[in-house]
Amino acid sequence: MHAARLWNRLAIASLLALIFLCLAWELWWAPLRPGGSWLALKALPLLAPLFGLLRSRRYTHQWVTLLALAYFTEGIVRAVSESGRSAALAGVETVLALVLFASAVLYVRASAKVSPCDTAG
Repeated sequence: MHAARLWNRLAIASLLALIFLCLAWELWWAPLRPGGSWLALKALPLLAPLFGLLRSRRYTHQWVTLLALAYFTEGIVRAVSESGRSAALAGVETVLALVLFASAVLYVRASAKVSPCDTAG
């Protein structure tokens, strides 16, 4: 179960980093409008899985992969369509979303219960 704990912690860390990135990006670092943008609200859906990940809930890890894909898609689109700091931040968002996706999938695999059929040779 040691591997599952590692993947869970990585999922939590990448989720928190993604929340921070979304807020900082749209409020201070490279907002669409000077003084901040309402696009910072895109961080709100990321709060939904936070407590489930903190409690190591397998089901939360399963569905957070779908949420991660939305942020991955936004990162790819904005990395290609924007320039400068926004494009760089979009690249970081893409990487964080991929890390969240992969660590959640690996947690689900590591925490799966072994069925009697799996042990039969």
